Amino acid sequence: MFDSRRFPRGARRRVTPLGALVATAALGSGLFAAQLVQPSTTPSRISSQYVALQPRPSGGVLTSTNLGFAAVPPAGGRVGVAKSPVTVRYTFDGGVNQPLTDTHGAYALRALGQNGGTLSLVPQGNGLAVQYPTRCTLARERQCPRAILEGFRDDALNPGTRPMRYGASIMMTHRDLADGANVFQKGYSVGGVSQFKLQVDHRQGHPSCVIAGRTQIYRAEPLIDVADGRWHNLMCARTRDRLTLIVDGQERAWVRLPANLSIANAEPLRVGGKGAGRGNDQFSGQIDNVFLTIA
Repeated sequence: MFDSRRFPRGARRRVTPLGALVATAALGSGLFAAQLVQPSTTPSRISSQYVALQPRPSGGVLTSTNLGFAAVPPAGGRVGVAKSPVTVRYTFDGGVNQPLTDTHGAYALRALGQNGGTLSLVPQGNGLAVQYPTRCTLARERQCPRAILEGFRDDALNPGTRPMRYGASIMMTHRDLADGANVFQKGYSVGGVSQFKLQVDHRQGHPSCVIAGRTQIYRAEPLIDVADGRWHNLMCARTRDRLTLIVDGQERAWVRLPANLSIANAEPLRVGGKGAGRGNDQFSGQIDNVFLTIA
């Protein structure tokens, strides 16, 4: 049933003798139009038509101010792991005027930058994607603009030894490539921290999935180029003893893992780099549909 309570403020409602319910609003401001029509009152021949034009959410530059999230103090103590299944997905379709959270309104991300680096929400399909800074060509890397999305510590996002899937949709060109371009990660591969990561490494445009334990790094990397100016869906799947990279629905590479390898760290989720500081393996290009599923 059409819910008239969802009409935008200022919309006009009219009920016709045939039971047609019409709502309109100024397209210049709300870009909203909805119509429910019942041309016949005969039960066996009732037909309805619903047409809705929803505005594209507002794009623009992301800042910590316009995200509107509340700061979460870092958790202390021993690092924990997920005790139940977890699903996190970011579509970035809420626009710059809404808090940047996952599709359930949780796991807020914030925009961090240095040296003037910014992130923007730009049109992608029917929604929005995150545009990252152009690849820096300055002679001194410490002067390069950098920007990433970063969450807050949440040990429930540590998979431990559980099966998991994580990934994102990306669009890059060869102008965006560098020795390191991190797409999505939690943790680090050095220092005995443990990590899961998706990246596009090297100047050949090779995507790769990485899982690191305390002493060993495992990487699944195919010899394919995804920096071709088109959108690609990248997914990393960890089963009991294997890490597999899936590109656009096809398995492209895999590596064997120790079944007892546990991923648990106090680091937040990060999208587009391992931090905002120097040597952050900055991503350049666009990212959309970031997800993490812990079974």
